[in-house]
Amino acid sequence: MRCYNCGAELGKGDNCQNCGTNVKVYKKILMASNAYYNDALEKAGVRDLSGAIESLKISLRFNKLNIDARNLLGLIYYEMGEVVTALTEWVISKNYQPKDNLASRYLDEVQKNQARLDSVNQTIKKYNQALVYCNQDSKDLAIIQLKKVLSLNPKFIRAHQLLALLYMDSEQWDRAERELRKCMDIDRNNTLTLRYLKEVEMQLTPDENSKQTGRRKKDDAVRYQSDNEIIIQPLNVKEQKSAGLSSLINIAIGLIIGLAVMYFLVVPAAVSNANNEAQKTITDIGNQLDTKTSRIQELETQMQALQTENDTLNQELQGYVGTDGTLQTIDSLLAAATTYLETQDITQTAANLESISASVDVDSTSEAFQKLYKTLLGLIGPQLSAQYYETGYNAYRSEDYATAIENLSKAVIYDETNKDAWLSLGNSYRKSDDAQNAITTYDKIIELFPDTETARSAQRYRSQLAENTAQ
Repeated sequence: MRCYNCGAELGKGDNCQNCGTNVKVYKKILMASNAYYNDALEKAGVRDLSGAIESLKISLRFNKLNIDARNLLGLIYYEMGEVVTALTEWVISKNYQPKDNLASRYLDEVQKNQARLDSVNQTIKKYNQALVYCNQDSKDLAIIQLKKVLSLNPKFIRAHQLLALLYMDSEQWDRAERELRKCMDIDRNNTLTLRYLKEVEMQLTPDENSKQTGRRKKDDAVRYQSDNEIIIQPLNVKEQKSAGLSSLINIAIGLIIGLAVMYFLVVPAAVSNANNEAQKTITDIGNQLDTKTSRIQELETQMQALQTENDTLNQELQGYVGTDGTLQTIDSLLAAATTYLETQDITQTAANLESISASVDVDSTSEAFQKLYKTLLGLIGPQLSAQYYETGYNAYRSEDYATAIENLSKAVIYDETNKDAWLSLGNSYRKSDDAQNAITTYDKIIELFPDTETARSAQRYRSQLAENTAQ
């Protein structure tokens, strides 16, 4: 642990032994960053990648120079199929610590694998096309594109989730569950995956049917053999010994009693049972309708949320695509990063960045895209600014003020802190009789570098111009 003020190694005390700065709070901040990093390690060990990402982001808020945390964040993004975001984190890490940094090895492995880079580009293109198909309600075509995406990048969680969502929309619950289980294998606690999976499991859970146990009917007949024939006789029925008038009377009486019982007991009971069954059926249908209505409302709410999420994803996607719907800008950005890392050619890197800024509004792109772009610009800016300053200053000394203004303007764009370039630019405007731009430039110097010799010189030249203008 080193002092933030002088860079000396810190001891156990609350003050730096070299410069005397109080580092008590600073130590607590670093300890908090390391604690969240250790928490992320534990979560990553049990495949809780979403939780690990949140812990690492908090760790980096406490200490952006925590190289181990930033490298781990890149690895987790890479594991989830977010290759561009992973490369961004590793480039930033290498910028903070150029030597003895694992990020260099990670970047080298990706750069050496041209097939992997091509696969990344194809993945982004096809995922973008799938989103377009979804917006056009061409869900079958979207499913085909997403399957191609996952064949190129099987760990791309967002593609798995979108494919599962399309399966859910078409009520292919088994297929949706398979895709979500694949997401769970990659990231166990992804909140979106868990929400979708809960919905799928509700649809796949069967209703519990009451078990019915049948009773074996008792044998209500007696069977016996007489010679070569089998005689079947009901139980509790006595053999008629006679077929006289009494039998006819008994039959008539039985019929009358049976009709009476049917009229007074059986028929009302049957009617009552029919009414009860009808009422039960009506109640069941009403309950089903209530359940379906509630379910429809819930799905409508989910669809609204998904539409909002889709709009957000489309906005994010615009950061990766050009005006013609291609990935030219991301290709140019990757080319710029590759050029700088391999050759350190700041001129070519600057040309690539200028082509990007000319084709797309960088401020409207994704956070990852802006971070990588600004990181590269910050890496080459000071060197490029120095080159433009040298060319511009030589032109100024040769009284070629037009060339001087052209080069010095670029110098202050690439490094706003270049005081000499600012002052030479203002003097070039003054020498070329462009008082307005000269005064504007001197005002900028006074604003950026107050209480410096450069600011005092700018104030002196500005006062002279103001006096000449007033005369």
